Amino acid sequence: MFFASNLDTVTHGIQLAVAPVFLLTAVAAMIGTAAGRLARIIDRARVLETRIDASPVENPMMSEFGELGHLRMRARLVNFCIALLTFCAIAIGMTIVALFLGETTGIQAFRVVTVLFLAGVTCFLLALLCFLAETLIATRVLRFRRANPTVEVKREVE
Repeated sequence: MFFASNLDTVTHGIQLAVAPVFLLTAVAAMIGTAAGRLARIIDRARVLETRIDASPVENPMMSEFGELGHLRMRARLVNFCIALLTFCAIAIGMTIVALFLGETTGIQAFRVVTVLFLAGVTCFLLALLCFLAETLIATRVLRFRRANPTVEVKREVE
């Protein structure tokens, strides 16, 4: 294995390797978003668990248990999303290394680069699907109720 001594070759290798870094930026933003959603899911689950623990034995709190089940499913999807994004980042990072080494040394890494990059993009797309599924579940369980105007009038009178 030899390293390139020509500055133009090294510069070109850096240019090739920097292009996938933009995908890493998107991955980092998605991880932040998914981690934020997971934190909110955990916070809500803690509130529900506290309510359940404080409830009398004769009150089964079935709606809270149902919501906890939905939160558990959402948390699994978000965790899987974060895992896929992490694998994506690893694959893209290895792509960057392979591109740079392929350009600056005699290593023929074209197939490795292709497989790594496609694996990273595939993980990213699967993570987006998990994110979509989680948001659909989150909005499906919402109960959008129309405000009852008679109740609001009564509150103003009291």
